Amino acid sequence: MDTPDNPQLDLVPGRDIYSVARLNREVRARLESGFGAVWVEGELSNVSTPRSGHIYFTLKDDRAQVRCAMFSSRKRTLGFRPANGTQVLVNARLSVYEPRGDYQLIVESMEEAGEGALRRAFEQLKKKLAAEGLFAAENKQPLPAVPLRIGIITSPTGAALRDVLKVLRRRFPAIPVLVYPVSVQGAKAPGEIVAAIRLAQERAECDVLLLTRGGGSLEDLQAFNEEAVVRAVAECDIPVICGVGHEIDFSIADFAADQRAPTPSAAAEMLVPDRHEWLRGLVTTANRLVNSVRQAVGQAHQKLVYETRRLDQQHPGQRLRQQTQRLDELEQRLATHMRHRVESLRGRLAQAQTHLQRVSPRHRLARTGDALQGTQQRLAAATRATIDGFNRRLSVAARALDAVSPLATLDRGYAIVTAGNKIVRDATRLKQGDAIEARVARGIIEATVTGTRKEKE
Repeated sequence: MDTPDNPQLDLVPGRDIYSVARLNREVRARLESGFGAVWVEGELSNVSTPRSGHIYFTLKDDRAQVRCAMFSSRKRTLGFRPANGTQVLVNARLSVYEPRGDYQLIVESMEEAGEGALRRAFEQLKKKLAAEGLFAAENKQPLPAVPLRIGIITSPTGAALRDVLKVLRRRFPAIPVLVYPVSVQGAKAPGEIVAAIRLAQERAECDVLLLTRGGGSLEDLQAFNEEAVVRAVAECDIPVICGVGHEIDFSIADFAADQRAPTPSAAAEMLVPDRHEWLRGLVTTANRLVNSVRQAVGQAHQKLVYETRRLDQQHPGQRLRQQTQRLDELEQRLATHMRHRVESLRGRLAQAQTHLQRVSPRHRLARTGDALQGTQQRLAAATRATIDGFNRRLSVAARALDAVSPLATLDRGYAIVTAGNKIVRDATRLKQGDAIEARVARGIIEATVTGTRKEKE
């Protein structure tokens, strides 16, 4: 439709006629060159994320809207996931989508705006400090049962202070209160709160601190979500109660405090007991103490009486009297026992004398002598008879022995010849020169063999 493409349409000479494509192209060029990068705040809607990785969405407020595109190369810079309804702040270039002639924003960066951004920062800081152990239960300090002085860190003109003082006067008006005035909202608030906490620690005037303010939006409560304030609360060596906002409100300082209260008034009730209940409890405790003391005194008195009696029983004089009495008893028992023992021994002695007379050695010796004399006589007679018998048997044996004795044979002229202490029974066993002995009836003849011969048959 442009003149070079369709020159026949240029019916009026001198007019510069644009095609739609040319128009969109030039509008785009002028728009992109005429505007630099702009910051725009609005709410996301119609969020689309196709496979290409790009993000397409509409940015709107209550009176207008504009189409936006964020290419995948810039998507990596996002710190959150875009979703419909999220309030965002975008840095973008103005452009035109030529095929449709749509005016749009090419987004270079995008971040959450308003409470969305604050909520994300809230969660990130909370997670970080929790990982450091700043909220650990073992780090919490117990609150005093009845504080001697209460320190309140809050705005001196806020409703929170009035509510807290009203509750304290109702519950326990005798406890003094010291207020550390600070801003609880705005840029100066975090620094003033940190300074007040440190001042309270340095002065050491209070034994419990209340950090409080009334309710508000997340942005209103932002001072209690600042890292410096949270760390100051966690590091405070005085117990801290944090009562910020309404019941549904939470601040990071709540997690770092030793005790969290849902409201300022609830925090005041945690700080002090009700004086009437406390007095009743005090009276009850006093009665218990009195009863315990009475019971302890009674038990001590009973023990004293017992120990006194025991001491009297163990007194040296008492023990001496007991031992003296015991000695007298033993002496009597010993005398009685010795008397009975002597009488018993006398009886046994009489019995022994009687028995000794019966078994006296004289009588036994006389009887034994008579028996011995008879035995001697019988033994002598038996001995003589035995000897006579042996003599007779010996004579018979001697005669028989003489009859067979070699010596008797020698008396008849025979001789016994020996050579080398051996009897010679065979002459052929001797040889010339052998020494021999010949035993005769009355002596021994020594000789030398000169020769032997056999006896003729």
